[in-house]
Amino acid sequence: MRVPASTYRLQIRRSFTLFDAAAKVPYLKSLGADWLYLSPILTAEQGSDHGYDVTDPSAVDPERGGPEGLLALSKAAREHGMGVLVDIVPNHVGVASPPQNPWWWSLLAEGQASRYAEAFDVDWEFGGGRIRLPVLGSDDDVDALEVKDGELRYYDHRFPLAAGSYTEGDSPRAVHDRQHYELVSWRRADSELNYRRFFAVNTLAGIRVETPGVFEEAHAEVARWFREGLVDGLRVDHPDGLADPAGYLRWLKDLSGGAYILVEKILEPGEVLPGEFACEGTTGYDALAEIDRVLVDPAGEAGLDALDASMRGGSTADYAEMIRGTKRMIADGILRSEVLRLARLVPASHGLAEDQAADAIAEIIAAFPVYRSYLPVGAEVLKEACESAAARRPDLEVAVGTLLPLLLDPSTAIAVRFQQTSGMVMAKGVEDTAFYRYTRLGTLTEVGAEPTEFSLAPEEFHHRMRRRLAELPESMTTLSTHDTKRSEDARARISVISEVPGEWTATLGRLQELAPVPDGPFANLLWQAVVGAWPASRERLQGYAQKAAREAGNSTTWTDPDEDFEATVRAAVDAAFDDARVASVIESFVARTDSFAASNSLAAKLIQLTMPGVPDVYQGTEFWDRSLTDPDNRRPVDFTRREKELARLDGGLLPDAGTEASKLLVTSRALRLRRDRPGLFDSYTPVVASGAAAGHLLAFDRGGALTLATRLPAGLEAGGGWRDTAVELPGSLRDQLTGTTFGPGTVSVEDILGTYPVALLVPADGDDS
Repeated sequence: MRVPASTYRLQIRRSFTLFDAAAKVPYLKSLGADWLYLSPILTAEQGSDHGYDVTDPSAVDPERGGPEGLLALSKAAREHGMGVLVDIVPNHVGVASPPQNPWWWSLLAEGQASRYAEAFDVDWEFGGGRIRLPVLGSDDDVDALEVKDGELRYYDHRFPLAAGSYTEGDSPRAVHDRQHYELVSWRRADSELNYRRFFAVNTLAGIRVETPGVFEEAHAEVARWFREGLVDGLRVDHPDGLADPAGYLRWLKDLSGGAYILVEKILEPGEVLPGEFACEGTTGYDALAEIDRVLVDPAGEAGLDALDASMRGGSTADYAEMIRGTKRMIADGILRSEVLRLARLVPASHGLAEDQAADAIAEIIAAFPVYRSYLPVGAEVLKEACESAAARRPDLEVAVGTLLPLLLDPSTAIAVRFQQTSGMVMAKGVEDTAFYRYTRLGTLTEVGAEPTEFSLAPEEFHHRMRRRLAELPESMTTLSTHDTKRSEDARARISVISEVPGEWTATLGRLQELAPVPDGPFANLLWQAVVGAWPASRERLQGYAQKAAREAGNSTTWTDPDEDFEATVRAAVDAAFDDARVASVIESFVARTDSFAASNSLAAKLIQLTMPGVPDVYQGTEFWDRSLTDPDNRRPVDFTRREKELARLDGGLLPDAGTEASKLLVTSRALRLRRDRPGLFDSYTPVVASGAAAGHLLAFDRGGALTLATRLPAGLEAGGGWRDTAVELPGSLRDQLTGTTFGPGTVSVEDILGTYPVALLVPADGDDS
């Protein structure tokens, strides 16, 4: 099996096709990337910028370059000695436009007689033999249907007609009633749908890849990629949605000839990747959380907790209680259809009424501490969740006790579906709700993170790195993705707040005076995001503010927006551009913390690129990237600027600290070293400093390559700098960033980090041994 030294993620779309990516291969090779890492490239909903809404798995998307584009990219990669990793989406397909999805069109036209009926996860009995499609503005809109060109139409929506279901002169309502589908109000989706979705997205329908025939047809094109040597590895999107993730990964390993495979799996604290998973690791959110936290100041926790309490009216948020509530809200709300389907699977002989079973199931899911179990793995977690649910709701003790044996038996349909459902509720209740409500420090609420873990001591960081090297040496590491709530450099600046909590408290107070937002916790979240992304356009910040407010769901929601609240939020964001006083407050705080933020950015980047694992660089992040949540983090990248700057660096330019070019320097030199001298990265040993500021240095030896990174730079400056802080170097070592040679023996950290807040040292004689 070929394993990448590093990857570079590219978002492939109509505006940046596979041909465009092929043209960038020489730059990415020069940057130091080992493999290209592509977003989904199978045929997706027309105009889709992300590609996770695949409509036809049998071909590479023509909008993204088609099979010719993949061939061109693969050829360019091979010519430059690079590999190709592709993101695939086995859990669901896009059904927003039925004519674009031949599987879905067949299902709607032929119902249970369709050859694709087994591909979709539909409860036909609950729908009376029909699949419910929540597309109408209201149920009365059935009268707005029309029959045209052999199809049933609802404005721009097009649906097939079953054979023999229409005769000239029939009313559209009567024709609709003869179909294998029922068009219903979108508001009925929460509780009356009868097909599995991706989370609560009605336009993404779950498919059953646990069925051999479905797996084979859904992966025929992927199999061709490996058969023809076009790609080298796969990233699997949302494996937690599958009925049998372990079985799926075994099939995928066989299909790919044993290729390198990663899974998009969120690991909660203490959780490990199941041993039966035939893959090399995760996509790196776990690593992201560890890097962030070692750069957060534990001394700031009390001050930020006090601020959080004041913004909430006197008491700090209880995170455990919060997520239990948000998960229960999701289970009772946008995912109630899934919970009710579980309740319908309880055998009548067990004596539970459907509403009682649904109540107990929702309570168990709300108490579930991880995304899902993989029975028998996770059985103890399930038992504990049931105990917790029964203790919290004594009135459900009998119901929970009745359900537990069913949920523990992996041969039962309810146990399989419960495992698929708990992850949905976790994702929507935690990542997409609680993370917008728990706002004391935005760095902490990133995908894959545990927000109650405020910071990480260097000693604990080193312990986790040694464990990572021993257990998941080929797992991916990352700092930014297409799904992060805030990109790496936005978080790097927000992390500085932990070092200056008093200054942030005063800054937030002044902003609330000048441009008040009536929801205190949300105001803290919003202004941290503004500061983290600054400078940013009005459009970007307005888009983020609306999405964040609706995701939080405290003062406004997606389905029932509070116009007055949202107008107030829009006015606050506008004030950052239109009110000189507000702009001055923002710019003053950014100026005060900017050098510290830049230090954090370089530290995080070098740590991630040199720590155990396979580092990924998300597109464009070799320069500053202060993006916020999607779609902001999927904006086009100016590769021309980056190519020109890299050429200047290679021409001998030594950029100033704190500049974009300094980040490009760190990225390129670390990537090249990982790729070209892998023997320098085969172990992990902490490097311990001595002296007054030793706690401000995070350093480790990877087996010849030494990483030194500044942590808590504001505190370092306030304390008088490095002073007598020193490290012992084992020989004569050259900094890959500056070319300066240090050692052997005791060397001042101030000397090593005199130019940049980080250093990457390697044997000066070039001897990797």
